[in-house]
Amino acid sequence: MKSSESSGEGARPYHHGDLRNALVEAAATLAEEGGPDAVTIRAAARAVGVTPTATYRHFANQADLLVAAKHEAMDRLAATILDLLAAEKPAPHPAEAAVQRLAAAGRGYVHFALAQPGLFRTAFLRPHTGEEHPPDEMSAILAQAPPYAFLTTALDDLVEAGWLAPELRPNAETAAWSTVHGLAVLFIDGPYRVFPEAEREQLINATLGMVVRGLSGGPASDSPLAGHGRAGE
Repeated sequence: MKSSESSGEGARPYHHGDLRNALVEAAATLAEEGGPDAVTIRAAARAVGVTPTATYRHFANQADLLVAAKHEAMDRLAATILDLLAAEKPAPHPAEAAVQRLAAAGRGYVHFALAQPGLFRTAFLRPHTGEEHPPDEMSAILAQAPPYAFLTTALDDLVEAGWLAPELRPNAETAAWSTVHGLAVLFIDGPYRVFPEAEREQLINATLGMVVRGLSGGPASDSPLAGHGRAGE
């Protein structure tokens, strides 16, 4: 017997009682194909095979559905980072391993943006929900975002391994994240979008190298200031 939520023949089936997850998957697919503007109640309902009225039983409005798609996009970004790290052989030295994890996070971040620009844009959109979180709440929300949590752990590991001086640890997330995010945006929405893959990889490597060297707290080895050593030494 068909569910009363079905929109008729040709509807895409879903597991009974799991309509919300089916709608989230549909919203993510819409975002993947057309970016956040493609995520609508009507389109998600059509993709799953239910009426818009059925969708409103799980999402108050389009903004609510878009928030769900945003979280799904974040989860997929984190999965890309973890897959990339799992494919690498861990470095034997703790500092090298911490740097490797940080570089994997940055590389996975940019590769996800290049492979899934629609989802990437959705992951960082600002849904018009009418709510504004105060700074302390926003910090808590940010800390729970999988990519940000991964970055935080990687930076803490750098401190523990002796690569990043403790006094340079505060706000290191912002410096590393903004650099890598800026590069991703340049690739998908900026002038770097016309660069071939080989040149993109060179730019990714150069950017990650600068981030890693900067987190060491000292100048590059060929700098006139190299003799001053790393900060904290």
